[in-house]
Amino acid sequence: MNGAEELPEMYDYDLIIIGGGSGGLAAAKEAARFNKRVMVLDFVTPTPLGTRWGLGGTCVNVGCIPKKLMHQAALLGQALRDSRNYGWNVEETIKHDWERMTEAVQNHIGSLNWGYRVALREKKVTYENAYGQFVGPHRIKATNNKGKEKIYSAEKFLIATGERPRYLGIPGDKEYCISSDDLFSLPYCPGKTLVVGASYVALECAGFLAGIGLDVTVMVRSILLRGFDQDMANKIGEHMEEHGVKFIRQFVPIKVEQIEAGMPGRLRVTAKATNSDETIEGEYNTVLLAIGRDACTRNIGLETVGVEINEKTGKIPVTDEEQTNVPYVYAIGDILEGKPELTPVAIQAGRLLAQRLYGGSTVKCDYENVPTTVFTPLEYGACGLSEEKAVEKFGEENIEIYHSYFWPLEWTIPSRDNNKCYAKIVCNIKDNERVVGFHILGPNAGEVTQGFAAALKCGLTKDQLDSTIGIHPVCAEVFTTLSVTKRRKEEFSCFLPGGAGTPIFCPWRSWFEDLWTRTELHHP
Repeated sequence: MNGAEELPEMYDYDLIIIGGGSGGLAAAKEAARFNKRVMVLDFVTPTPLGTRWGLGGTCVNVGCIPKKLMHQAALLGQALRDSRNYGWNVEETIKHDWERMTEAVQNHIGSLNWGYRVALREKKVTYENAYGQFVGPHRIKATNNKGKEKIYSAEKFLIATGERPRYLGIPGDKEYCISSDDLFSLPYCPGKTLVVGASYVALECAGFLAGIGLDVTVMVRSILLRGFDQDMANKIGEHMEEHGVKFIRQFVPIKVEQIEAGMPGRLRVTAKATNSDETIEGEYNTVLLAIGRDACTRNIGLETVGVEINEKTGKIPVTDEEQTNVPYVYAIGDILEGKPELTPVAIQAGRLLAQRLYGGSTVKCDYENVPTTVFTPLEYGACGLSEEKAVEKFGEENIEIYHSYFWPLEWTIPSRDNNKCYAKIVCNIKDNERVVGFHILGPNAGEVTQGFAAALKCGLTKDQLDSTIGIHPVCAEVFTTLSVTKRRKEEFSCFLPGGAGTPIFCPWRSWFEDLWTRTELHHP
């Protein structure tokens, strides 16, 4: 540690954290609990359109929080339409007010920004709105928005800089397109929107924009939700298409031009097929890029102190204790190589790191079986392995897939989306049918998945699920009665929570046989 243990007084701080997102703040507050001198440097480089935000990182400002709130806005629109069937007198035409929604969302975010600053002050953590760059061993330069520079030293450093949206590198992308960094504070309704990308960010944004009544098209290079269970991803895409979202598949934009300025204006997008020389054009009011994110690690002086990164991705390889190849530099969050890019993961890793560094703990962050939810119109909750990963890890002959469609009781009165919700578990046959993958498409998927994630951590088996008495009538009880597998082609269960509490084996066998063929619900 270059004499750090012998001469701790030589440093300005015990710990300097670069990045004031969820993970960095969690680590800062936990380290301060052990009476350590902690500094947080946080600086938001404006987007090409000039958007910036306050303390709290991506999740609070331009990610999880505004995304979930706008998703809720879309769900409320559907609830209003459903309410007519429950006896409520609702006007035939329901209008959404974009400006009112964004104002409310931004006001809430502002209160969170303020709360984080107050919390740091109360815990005696030094906060500077400045851009941090390593300038030498144990030394960092902090540059504020006026260009004023200061040099600080610390015994240890934590990199928690997160990621920012990627751009296409084509004519007009940075001049005329927006990213998720811009969308949630956009001062005008985006109008007819082209969403470019197949990531969860792309589908979530496309979903809530369509849900508030906008004309939305998604342009996809290849598959949806790469890295997620493809059976579930395809069902999400089908549901979105059935609800008005248009998909242009196997095309990528090559040029974006402005036809008319305005708020919104009009843009012309030229796109090229991925498998031929075919080109197409389309006109939109807004083009939202959601093609992935890049780690913010390339311009913070890591090479100056010798911290290694993956040159292709910018990600930082670390030990199981989040330590880089430079002993006094640690890293957490989305910038880690091979780790889940999720806010709760960064928070857990940051908190546990501080406890190990300063509290004598030996507990490490467990990156296995991390639950997550994609907040598309039909929410997707998952924990553990996808079907593809399970086959790759255990072999197809050693896994069993139990599955069922289901129809939420609340949706039966408005008679919508019958048998669009879907439950699936992936079991390892050779390990007592241990559940290694949990997947659900349906309302409140995140709430359902959170509880089952704890069960998976405890080694849940299919027998234990079968012996669990379900809560009736709720969607989650479908997992206590799963009996049909993909391996065995037999009558498919159609679970109705409002029924007798067990799957209804429907008499419409020919219809379900056709369903089997269309959705490939069995192994060939």
